[in-house]
Amino acid sequence: MKLTVLSGDIVDSTKKENAALESAMAALSGAALLIGSWDDAPSLFGRSSGDGWQLALGSPERGLRACLFLQASLRRLDKTLSTRIALATGEGTLPKNQDINSAHGDAFVASGRLLGTISGHIRMMSAETGSDNAAVILADQIAQGWTQAQARSLYELLPPNPGTREDAAKRLGISRPAVNQALWSAGFTALEAAITSWEAQT
Repeated sequence: MKLTVLSGDIVDSTKKENAALESAMAALSGAALLIGSWDDAPSLFGRSSGDGWQLALGSPERGLRACLFLQASLRRLDKTLSTRIALATGEGTLPKNQDINSAHGDAFVASGRLLGTISGHIRMMSAETGSDNAAVILADQIAQGWTQAQARSLYELLPPNPGTREDAAKRLGISRPAVNQALWSAGFTALEAAITSWEAQT
């Protein structure tokens, strides 16, 4: 089946206390569970090593949105938390035992290989060439500048059909203008347009 596979690892994990690393992985796991609820398509998340993880999505169009949601899930906890993410779309098979480390297919191979090439100030890349990878890299640069407050609002509004900003403000315990300001300063308008375009063409 056609899948989008996200492979990642925590940035500077060796410099973090074990408790911080475990909190980061728990945040990613929780975010992945929510991502899996966005559509009726299958999804599977798992830890692939001490600081590594993979998420397979049966709704390939959600790739960019999922990348940003995962980054927001970390940044809202700690501004220093971030993950590298390598995105690839292709054929793949989800294992019946629900262990993503047993999965196989071109999408898993391409994503894993791409992750090994991400270095320096880049955090996210796509295995697709041209405009897709350009969109991911530009979104990555915006996401790297998020504050915790911005990430908290983004975490509420990045999912598809997230409800109103008023509802998000109530969940966060802040005013709607504060949510609006956080989203504007986080580049949400441009990111939302990019996500809409991405999902329309995937």
